[in-house]
Amino acid sequence: MTELSDRESELVSAHEQERPARHLGGPLKLGVWIVGGLLSAYSLVVVFRPVEAIEHRMTFLAVALPLVFLCYRSGLAPYARRLLRRPEPEPELVAGPRVEWPSVADWLLAAASLAVLLYPLLDIEAFRDRGSGAALTDLDVVAGVVLTVLLLEAVRRTVGWSFAIICVIFLLYTYYGAYLPIDWTIGHIGFDIGQIISQLYTGTEGFFGVPMQVAASYIILFTIYGAVLEYSGASRFFIDLSFAAFRKSRAAPGRTVTTAGFLLGTVSGSGVATTVSLGSVAWPVLRRAGYPREPAGGILAAGGIGAILSPPTLGAAAFIIAEYLGVNYLQVLLYATIPTLLYYLGIFLAIEIDSRRFGTRAVEVDAPRIGRLLLRFGYHFSSLILIVVLMALDRSAFQSVVIATVVAFLLSFLDPAHRMGPKRIGQALAKGALEVLPVTAVCAAAGIIVGSITLTGLGQNLADIIVDIGAGNLIITTVMAAIAVLLLGLAVPVTASFIIAAVIIGPALFDLGVSRPEAYMFVFYYAVLSEVSPPTALSAVAAAAITGGNTYKTMMMTWRYTLPAFLVPFAFVLTPNGQALLGQGPIGTVLLMTGVSAVAVAALAMATGGLAAWPERLLAAVAAVLLLFLEPVPIVAGLAVLAVAAAVHLIRSRRREAA
Repeated sequence: MTELSDRESELVSAHEQERPARHLGGPLKLGVWIVGGLLSAYSLVVVFRPVEAIEHRMTFLAVALPLVFLCYRSGLAPYARRLLRRPEPEPELVAGPRVEWPSVADWLLAAASLAVLLYPLLDIEAFRDRGSGAALTDLDVVAGVVLTVLLLEAVRRTVGWSFAIICVIFLLYTYYGAYLPIDWTIGHIGFDIGQIISQLYTGTEGFFGVPMQVAASYIILFTIYGAVLEYSGASRFFIDLSFAAFRKSRAAPGRTVTTAGFLLGTVSGSGVATTVSLGSVAWPVLRRAGYPREPAGGILAAGGIGAILSPPTLGAAAFIIAEYLGVNYLQVLLYATIPTLLYYLGIFLAIEIDSRRFGTRAVEVDAPRIGRLLLRFGYHFSSLILIVVLMALDRSAFQSVVIATVVAFLLSFLDPAHRMGPKRIGQALAKGALEVLPVTAVCAAAGIIVGSITLTGLGQNLADIIVDIGAGNLIITTVMAAIAVLLLGLAVPVTASFIIAAVIIGPALFDLGVSRPEAYMFVFYYAVLSEVSPPTALSAVAAAAITGGNTYKTMMMTWRYTLPAFLVPFAFVLTPNGQALLGQGPIGTVLLMTGVSAVAVAALAMATGGLAAWPERLLAAVAAVLLLFLEPVPIVAGLAVLAVAAAVHLIRSRRREAA
């Protein structure tokens, strides 16, 4: 599996907003791929020949933003037809995806993007001096306004209306804040167009801030690395390895799919892409094992969304955490390790329960023996391991992933079917660039929100309001924060919801004594978990399209499989021992708290599973909550309640058997 089939590409485009949606053809497709390849090559060179931060980010966006308008359709045609009361066109009978061409408007938008981003680069020093001195020229302001509009349109095309509307609301607040009642906490003096554009366009507090730095440095390098792994045959190997590892039990098909999702996630970092890639291979196996369509879709989606949690790539938000905290990316990987293991533990336990509930059976799969597979293709793991080793040896994340990419490329020559000649190299470089386009648009547009909050002081004001509403109680404030991030995630993708929540909710948690790593990781996990929460769980929607199951029921099954993970992040912030789940503290404490949390996850799996009766499930839920306080007295109480739940379940089971 070197690349997605046409059917899989259609599913990804339909259900993953962060993917190119227009099927280009002919010379234009070649041209876009060449430009994308050059953007990737530029990003690789900059790692070893650094460019000044704002200049690098502007240059990167000057190439990426025009590509967005060429690679993404506007999506306005249906609105125009309804406005003009024109009938829907008859569907065309074509084999495969229909080739689409950018309109004149798309080309004009692409040209405008290039112009307003190259303009400052003509004399970057003078441009920055004008911005810092609040002496922008009229041309500076016009260019900044045009770039703002272009970014709003870019995010509308790539991730939908919701995020674009949120950005507009922040702009209106920044401009009209002086008209708010003087006694309102969120009121401010107001800022004119020149001041707003100076904040957003001329420095590193707006469009070219930390999120844009992450897109232009971390994310592009990891998408290139993922593309090289994919073209070198690693994706096929990971799926084969998962099928070879679990062969003979009735829960094996579900465990296989989840393991394959984890391994594929180390390559893609995209929940929907992993779900679709996995589903095309795994759904027939799950069907033969006896899984109904909705539970099978839930397993596919839960395994797929784990891609955003799977080291070493994680998701884009994890790279932003590293920048916000000023730590090596390896530290963020360490923070993520135990929560990721607990996430997959919860899924495995739910699969075990459902294998009994649905009466699934073992399935014979035509896969090589695991030992033979590892001996022949186990080298695909080496570049993944190398990234971690190099970062542990104090290499930067940038250099580590570039070196690992080169190693993955060289190792491709060990497999004649996947040797990366010039054509495959070009395809991998282009794919890496095209996959980062929507994230780039989101990160640049997020500068509107971050810049507005910085300029107006809104972040601290909202943090004070959140703390006041929670009456200064950490538990209430944390519950409110979780709900807010989940609701935000229903409207915008993970990266955007994390950025917004980090600058608004983060300070509220800081004020109540939560450390920055724990607060940011809490926000990160709830931003990710919003991806599996009805009614907009995109991975579940894609999984339902593959299995043919009911979409809403598939969402609910996905939510149930991942539910244990919803409580684990609370342990980060509600108890001092929660830092042990992020790998911080003495090794003995880390191991003990991990063990207690694993028992809590098992209790949650029992509570959400369908085998036990309601009394046992309620007791198990109470036990899980007590255990996740990670303090001696609640732990003892939680274990006692869980023992009662297990005893009640055992007695009921024996009575049923006797009857």
